Amino acid sequence: VVKPSQTEVLHHCLPSWKTVGLYLVIEASNGVMLIWDKKTTVFIKLSPDYKGKVCGLCGNFDDKANNDFTTRSGLQDSNPLNFGNSWKQSPMCPDVTQEIKPCDLKPHRKSWAEKECSIIQSEVFKICHSKVNPLPFYEACVHDACSCDSGGDCECFCSAVAAYAQECIKAEACVFWRTPDICPIFCDYYNPRNECDWHYEPCGSNITTCRMINNVSTNLTIPLLEGNKFYIVFCSDIL
Repeated sequence: VVKPSQTEVLHHCLPSWKTVGLYLVIEASNGVMLIWDKKTTVFIKLSPDYKGKVCGLCGNFDDKANNDFTTRSGLQDSNPLNFGNSWKQSPMCPDVTQEIKPCDLKPHRKSWAEKECSIIQSEVFKICHSKVNPLPFYEACVHDACSCDSGGDCECFCSAVAAYAQECIKAEACVFWRTPDICPIFCDYYNPRNECDWHYEPCGSNITTCRMINNVSTNLTIPLLEGNKFYIVFCSDIL
């Protein structure tokens, strides 16, 4: 049996969650926010209090990308295998000694992956290229597209392109990249007849949360996220 006071404390410690556009956003009372596209992409957002005070596979949150490969012992290592191995949870887990290159394992998928992922470096994303380097996202897209089984082609490819589009949004470069043939979102399909409750928006809108839980203040801004819900007042301009 849990006492009422304990129940109240437990309730306040539970993370809150909401759907924002295409994403599920989970916010904990300790200033940690997870943003999941319900597929293969997860973003982690921390409150400013954590700046420079964390470490691990996701870096140290000091706004300097060149020192993110810091090992558990505090040394910087440019080798991703050494870096990853240093953060193993159990010493019983063997080290990874060889980087897996999915396009080498599935060469028949390489040309398809390169062709589809080329949208990242194409005119479609031209307004973003000077703000966010497309090359690492293109390479990651090819890697992921080669990794997927044939049944997950679209999901892996679309998630990889969406990851670049999300960085473009953060850099204030809104790109309308989805089409009926490329990773379509048929959000408007779910509107009641002659009504417009839902409308797909590629760049969404900012949402700020602020509350006090167990004397811990949380004030995190949910970044602009793809696919926010729009009501009829907005839809009237597009019909």
